[in-house]
Amino acid sequence: MRICKVALDTPLRQLFDYTLPPELADAQPGARVRVPFGRQQLVGILVEHAQTSTLPQEKLRAVAAVLDNTPLLGAADLQLLVWAANYYHHPIGEVFAAALPRHLREGRGPGAPQPIWSISAEGHASLSVATRSRAPRQQQLLEWLARTGSSDEQSLNSNFPGWRVPARKLIEKGLLQVSLQQTVSSGNDAPIVEHETPPPLTTAQTNAVQALQPALAGKTIGNFLLDGVTGSGKTEVYLRAVGAVLARGGKVLVLCPEIGLTPQLLERFERRFGASVAALHSGLTDTQRALAWHRAATGNARIVIGTRSAVFTPLPDLALIIVDEEHDSSYKQQEGGFHYSARDLALLRGQQQQVPVVLGSATPSFESLLNAAQGRLLHLALPERAGSAVPPRLALVDMRAHAVHKGIATPVLQAMQRHLDAGAQVLAYLNRRGYAPTLLCQGCGWIAPCRSCDARLTVHLRNDRLTCHHCGADESLPQRCPRCGHEVHPLGHGTERVEETLAAHFPNCAIERFDRDTLRQPQQLSGAIDRVHSGRARILVGTQMLAKGHHFPDVTLVVVLNADQSLFSTDFRAAERLAQTIIQVAGRAGRAERPGEVLIQSKYPEHPLLTTLLEQGYAGFAASALAERQAAHWPPFARLALLRASGTAPETALEFLAQARTVLPVPTGVALLGPVPAAMTRRADRHHAQLLVESSQRAALQRFLAEWVPAISTLSIPRSLRWALDVDPLEVF
Repeated sequence: MRICKVALDTPLRQLFDYTLPPELADAQPGARVRVPFGRQQLVGILVEHAQTSTLPQEKLRAVAAVLDNTPLLGAADLQLLVWAANYYHHPIGEVFAAALPRHLREGRGPGAPQPIWSISAEGHASLSVATRSRAPRQQQLLEWLARTGSSDEQSLNSNFPGWRVPARKLIEKGLLQVSLQQTVSSGNDAPIVEHETPPPLTTAQTNAVQALQPALAGKTIGNFLLDGVTGSGKTEVYLRAVGAVLARGGKVLVLCPEIGLTPQLLERFERRFGASVAALHSGLTDTQRALAWHRAATGNARIVIGTRSAVFTPLPDLALIIVDEEHDSSYKQQEGGFHYSARDLALLRGQQQQVPVVLGSATPSFESLLNAAQGRLLHLALPERAGSAVPPRLALVDMRAHAVHKGIATPVLQAMQRHLDAGAQVLAYLNRRGYAPTLLCQGCGWIAPCRSCDARLTVHLRNDRLTCHHCGADESLPQRCPRCGHEVHPLGHGTERVEETLAAHFPNCAIERFDRDTLRQPQQLSGAIDRVHSGRARILVGTQMLAKGHHFPDVTLVVVLNADQSLFSTDFRAAERLAQTIIQVAGRAGRAERPGEVLIQSKYPEHPLLTTLLEQGYAGFAASALAERQAAHWPPFARLALLRASGTAPETALEFLAQARTVLPVPTGVALLGPVPAAMTRRADRHHAQLLVESSQRAALQRFLAEWVPAISTLSIPRSLRWALDVDPLEVF
């Protein structure tokens, strides 16, 4: 009798034992199996075979079916997922589920024929004919396909919003053809042809590429921190490294923090290397995601570009991992489910599979800076902008000393007018969407509250709605105070109100707003970026969506409208995040020949964070802030885990955490702080609390958690209570 251990998508923290009938005895670890579980049938992953079981033989149930002749996950993939489940102390079945597309979790087939668009012989011939004045979109599509060779629906969606109409016209003319391609071949036999001539490298770029070469050639194993100022050409270093890996038959995994950065990164890689690129992110349909995953797993895609969960994607012959904007908090899963750090798992995956990992950022995380200082990362610096671009000039605008019109100081409006008159574009940054953060009655002081959270409702004037940005509650915008009947007024400023103000000041300049209210789909974002690049949009207003990664060569002025938002936060990471945001958004200015200017509005221009940042740059600020962290014994000089709980009654979560605190003796070297109510105690009609676990040593913390979490699982708790452990949390307060 063969026994196998199966990971099932349940909250139980264990593998489940099943027997393998003789006709299924060849099933290998990494394959999906269908098994009976209670009264239902579940799809799981066979993780390993076993000789014995802790259950008596008569209680073991048999595997009903093996769904894969060839395992979906290899030994290295299984090793990574098992390690992640153990390190983050999360139910192993949920960890495996997080690594697979929905179609695969539900037991559907991993791959299917997909349409591929390519140019016909007549299409190639037409490219030499001057037809640009007629049907420009068709011409653009032909030219792009000529560079990439062919493309699937995913790439066309990313690069050509609205591509189907010109494609249909081209097919009718016989200039374009469609064929079905089964994604099963490895594709390793096809030579890699670079489709564009790489630009010349700066001295710093050359030094970085040369430092990477031994690892890229497989001669050494190492991890790297590519620390380059905004506009210094980090992406070109990535492309050179990728080209070297592809030339020797290797595959590459590229992680980017947000879906908004995926299309332009995908376009850069496809422009250089053709259609051997697959994208994986939440903007894809379930079918698209399954097809892209299958292209990667079968070796058909040589480069995978994706957001956080792409770190788990199987890639045969993986030879390089790149984590772009490694400092970004989006790499950490923080909302529900499996709390993991894609950046940290990328480093682990590189270590396990003996491939180099390159972390890139203009504002490296403190953890990466410390790792570089201690020799765990090789620090590669790109201190200057590429080409003729020069760093922008940063200046503070004291809002106490100038007239302010609806949140914008007079010198800022004057600077915007000056840059617009010069034919440039300007960018206004405010990390607060909506029209205003508060609706206020000046008669009785009533402020529109969220009925489900300890929060205020945000005014969205264009839709006449009040919305909670924490739980999603939504209601109509009242014209009068429900308590006293007086008129109500929006208080404060969001991106919608800034757009309104700037439209009134600059009526002849088109404004493009970048936030989640206006750009919900990748196609909408691509369209907005196109309007900026074409010059149709002169003024850009946006949130974090604008702060990183984008290259807008005509933007010469950047304005940070509210730099004070995090100056006095109780979160020890707030200063780091604020400094990173200011430097990142400032980096959008002056990226081409024209010099850039950055104006930072503040009511506290003498604050040490702002003065240090302007006088010493990010490196000087980071050195000072790291010294403070070390003195206070905060990460990266300590290790944390946060036990969070929530219940429908105010006292439920605190009572559970008090039990958890005493369920085991706390060993020397580990401290428990709390329990305390969360910073926002009531959220979505649930009351939240937390218990912090701290240690100076990762090993000591992990040893304690390995005993503590199973002990917590034995506690008797109300059905309404929910709890989760977050190892290495980013948000503590």
